[in-house]
Amino acid sequence: MSLFSVLDVASSALTAQSYRLNVVASNLANANSATSSDGQPYRAREVVFAATPLYSEQAPAGVEGVSVAGVIEKPGPFKLVYEPGNPAANAEGYVRMPNVNPVDEMVNMISASRAYQANVNVMNTTKALLQKTLTLGA
Repeated sequence: MSLFSVLDVASSALTAQSYRLNVVASNLANANSATSSDGQPYRAREVVFAATPLYSEQAPAGVEGVSVAGVIEKPGPFKLVYEPGNPAANAEGYVRMPNVNPVDEMVNMISASRAYQANVNVMNTTKALLQKTLTLGA
């Protein structure tokens, strides 16, 4: 594998982790939203990654990057919060709230952030190696 294909792999991972961070931010922003645009409580979302072959002149066969295969809604029941004065409350006074767990989302955010940082380090190291290669023989 060439150093250029390393950059392609790291670049695809940066894009995927950036998307994951956006989904986590959306989950956290809607953690206390009783209703979404469809009238139902917001349902937490999760990013699904997939290996994607890289097709370029620098990347030999078998080199794969990462891409976002899709975003799925997390299964699980909604939280019930007792708020009898809320217009969205049912007959018993409970409001259905999103199934977003802020602790899980913070863990996902830290994980995505660290993965993003690791890929930036890979790109910086690759760049340094390429620059060092240019100085050989000088």
